[in-house]
Amino acid sequence: MRETIKVDICVIGAGSGGLSVAAGASQMGAKTVLIEAHKMGGDCLNTGCVPSKALLAAAHAAETVRGSARFGVNGHEPAIRFKDVHDHVHGVIAAIAPHDSVERFSELGCTVIQARGRFVDPGTVEAGGKLVKARRFVVSTGSRAVVPPISGLKDVAYYTNESIFDNASAPDHLIVIGAGPIGCEMAQAHRRLGVRVTILDKGSMLPNDDPELTAVVKAGMLAEGIEIVEGVSIARVDMRGNRIAVTVEFDGQRRAIEGSHVLVAAGRRANVEDLGLEAAGIKYAPRGIEVDARLRSTNKKVYAIGDAAGSYQFTHVAAYHAGIVIRNALFRLPAKVDYRALPWVTYTDPELAHVGLTEHKARETHADIRVLRFPFAENDRAQAERRTSGQVKVVVTTKGDILGASIVGAHAGELLQPWVLAIGQRLKIGALANMIAPYPTLGEVNKRVAGSFYTPTLFSERTRKVVRFLGMFG
Repeated sequence: MRETIKVDICVIGAGSGGLSVAAGASQMGAKTVLIEAHKMGGDCLNTGCVPSKALLAAAHAAETVRGSARFGVNGHEPAIRFKDVHDHVHGVIAAIAPHDSVERFSELGCTVIQARGRFVDPGTVEAGGKLVKARRFVVSTGSRAVVPPISGLKDVAYYTNESIFDNASAPDHLIVIGAGPIGCEMAQAHRRLGVRVTILDKGSMLPNDDPELTAVVKAGMLAEGIEIVEGVSIARVDMRGNRIAVTVEFDGQRRAIEGSHVLVAAGRRANVEDLGLEAAGIKYAPRGIEVDARLRSTNKKVYAIGDAAGSYQFTHVAAYHAGIVIRNALFRLPAKVDYRALPWVTYTDPELAHVGLTEHKARETHADIRVLRFPFAENDRAQAERRTSGQVKVVVTTKGDILGASIVGAHAGELLQPWVLAIGQRLKIGALANMIAPYPTLGEVNKRVAGSFYTPTLFSERTRKVVRFLGMFG
């Protein structure tokens, strides 16, 4: 007979969200089982956020050497040792891995089962020959790269995010299919590491962001020598000798682009197959498990979080979901998700960051708005560091309610955080305008753009009359 384990909470998937639930639940005294069939840490640690940002750091170092002449330093084309870059990336993964390890979670009190988990009925999961019965279950199985049905693609060797970080030699010419965040980040990283790069997309680059700010990122990438081909359909992919040819169609014309390697970065799909969800009475689709605002599935004992919940595919969303689930599952509090202040960042150079509504969305939902802008070129710290490309763009109501903020420029992800707080806490624009910002910092751009809300009033003819009138009294 199979061993039966009875626990308070069973987590399927040890990615960012699952680890957060398991760690929190076990440390709060809940008896917890954590099930993972593959690597602890999931996509984020092993094939996503961590290795991509480590690769971008190497690319930034190369670009710093390349562009240092503008500071009076001996700038030159750096020698790239791609095997050493590979080792750096995997060294970063190894440094973080102990925090996500089986050993650490066992020490926290979790029972970790390293096997695939499947529901066998609405209240039982089978994994590794054991039956786990729990008061609550959490599905946090993440997502994987979508491989589009392009003719011939399956017959050539191609990369996805799951394989590109294992590459220890520099491609000659990398063709990137997909101009979303992953495609753009990997394209720029490889270009700065000496690789010729072409990006292809059926639509426009970074379509979920403000086009005005996206144009700044695109201009920077073009200036670095990245070829960007938008609005094309890919007819087929095939081998031509030892090269890969991608045939595209644009305006009725066909063009073959030949490269040495292909990276597919055309979106992601939730990992919800072969989990026995039908046996548990859980509705799902390819985009993820159907959940309510409390992240409960159609089986109210089962929650889904992160990419498996079919929502925004960001590591920080999975961590946010974990907090919602813990409040619901352990403390029986009716916590609900609120994406009003959800931020995201694309880690190109310059970075592109956003929270709240874009200008386009704001105009659809609000009758009267104001758009505030402030360029990095008018910030003294940006001038000192020669990082003047970019701007802050904030959308507000005429009463000063903050609807959204977008930033393109150096450290945009860091600069966005006051706006995340402001929107989340329903602060008005005056809260940032009255903030004392240390000088000289890039953060002053936030104060300056907020202050511009009051400029028309402060420097109006009415204000001048008031000042002249008061001046009459000495």
